[in-house]
Amino acid sequence: MTSNNDTLFARAQLTTPGGVNSPVRAFRSVGGTPRFITRAEGPYFWDADDRRYIDYIGSWGPAIVGHAHPTVIKAVQDAAARGLSFGAPTQGEIEIAEEICKLVPSIEQVRLVSSGTEATMSALRLARGATGRDKIVKFEGCYHGHADSLLVKAGSGLLTFGNPTSAGVPEDFVKHTLVLDYNNTQQLEDAFKDMGDQIACVIVEPVAGNMNLVRATPEFLQTMRRLCTQYGTVLIFDEVMCGFRVALGGAQALYGIKPDITALGKVIGGGLPVAAFGGRADLMGHMAPLGSVYQAGTLSGNPVAVAAGMSTLKLIQEPGFYTNLTAQTSKLVDGLSMAAKDAGVTFCGDAIGGMFGLYFAETVPGTYAAVMASNKDLFNKFFHAMLDAGVYLAPSAFEAGFVSAQHDDAVIEATIAAARGAFAQLA
Repeated sequence: MTSNNDTLFARAQLTTPGGVNSPVRAFRSVGGTPRFITRAEGPYFWDADDRRYIDYIGSWGPAIVGHAHPTVIKAVQDAAARGLSFGAPTQGEIEIAEEICKLVPSIEQVRLVSSGTEATMSALRLARGATGRDKIVKFEGCYHGHADSLLVKAGSGLLTFGNPTSAGVPEDFVKHTLVLDYNNTQQLEDAFKDMGDQIACVIVEPVAGNMNLVRATPEFLQTMRRLCTQYGTVLIFDEVMCGFRVALGGAQALYGIKPDITALGKVIGGGLPVAAFGGRADLMGHMAPLGSVYQAGTLSGNPVAVAAGMSTLKLIQEPGFYTNLTAQTSKLVDGLSMAAKDAGVTFCGDAIGGMFGLYFAETVPGTYAAVMASNKDLFNKFFHAMLDAGVYLAPSAFEAGFVSAQHDDAVIEATIAAARGAFAQLA
């Protein structure tokens, strides 16, 4: 019998490249047919065949309070009833900006946009405009959206400028982008020694989520902060994914490090398109209409999206929210690790706040190279075994996973039980 997912995928491919509107959804990494989702509630969603899955992508992070939370839905419905978009300022934009500035002390002023790519792209432009410099530093394995100058892979040797990783990106666009190894403090020191007075900014995911979950070491981030201060370079924390996911104040709160600019997204939209970049008031003063760094967006600060984000930000401040979220995520990873050990499968995991990483490797990776050395084939088999058992993980060995406040003990236990069966198939 033909699956409705198969039918929809065949139909989608006629009018949409690859049948999807974002590449990882196509299941190209793991093989098979993507699931077309029809509805979601709490920790679950249902596909076109009306099959229920325990969801561990959570819209890639935003669904931190669970899908279709009544408070968020009510806020969206109320806002939509007043009008979908105005192209003029609203009080809601002020309120969410005030909330972000309150929760993330490094942000004195903030500009709302509609996507994480917009946020990081604009942050780079601001850093270049404020410093009058062109060069930027990023790290292998960190993804900062699909802006041209950020779609870069490392060059052929250390301290070399990168090469485009996407067709359609001219080499001239990335000639000022220096790509270094994540968690390599010495490389960072060497780069600043050689060209520190030319570097406009360093951009980093303090908790990386797009090469699977990889934590920055405290020494790495502390060195970064020191060098940026010493050389007048802007430090940008890309917390589009980890912001409000790993802690209420983001990764910067956990590490105790104050960036100059922060990019946010995902959770601050509660599932609708809201992102932001913000930082010191003197830097943000370079933005138009006050300064000469231009950025605009017709739907920036959309009232319906802002309502979803604001209600989510209120919910995550409830007492015990992060204590419970962290405990459940750790319980999941510990349970999966024990199930793998019992089955004799080489596997480990890591968790921080409501994010987790699963690795078919001996130890938790700290670099892009270590992630790439993990057993991708085993992950792909595990992914499909879990999918067959009703558990939806990220369809790639190089993506972090997400737990919501609705993943209670029963959901976690059901996941671990499914994993025992999946690991048994791999042994």
